[in-house]
Formats: sequence, structure tokens, C-alpha cells
Amino acid sequence: MLGKARRSFGISIGILLLGFMAIGFALVYRVMRDSPPPQVAAEVFLPAGAEVVSALKLDGTVQVTYRAGEATLLSVFDAASGELVRTVTIGQQ
Repeated sequence: MLGKARRSFGISIGILLLGFMAIGFALVYRVMRDSPPPQVAAEVFLPAGAEVVSALKLDGTVQVTYRAGEATLLSVFDAASGELVRTVTIGQQ
């Protein structure tokens, strides 16, 4: 009799824990779904005549690799405002 009561209690607690986990997952899903997407700059400005090699959005920045004449440059822009953060010249040794 006592074993039957323990088993019934264990099953009840297991179902209760599964219910709490389901509520927790639902709350996390709803918070993540309703969060606004991060802002991305509408445009960034490069020198006239520059040929874009690649563009990448990474860690709150927009990174653009381009050729201007003979030089290859990497410009890092702030993703929210589009402001130039830094420019790095990529060269060969």
C-alpha cells in the first residue's frame, strides 16, 4: 500500500515538473519572439570608384572589404548608425 502511494506521488510530481518546464519554455519563447530586431544602417559610404569585394555584418558592425585603385581596404562601420569606426589597409608582404 505504501509503495503504491509513493509511486503515485512520484508520477504526480513528475507531471507537475513537466508542466513547469513547459511554462518556462513558453515564456522564454515569447520573450525571444517579441524582441525587436537589431537596427542596421540603411547605407554606408565608400570612396568614389571603389569596388566592393565583400560585406559582412558581425557583432554590431558592418565590415566592407573593397579595392580603391591598387589598394585593398577593410572599413568597419557601426551597424546602427553607419558611421565609420576604422579603416585598415590590407597589403601583401
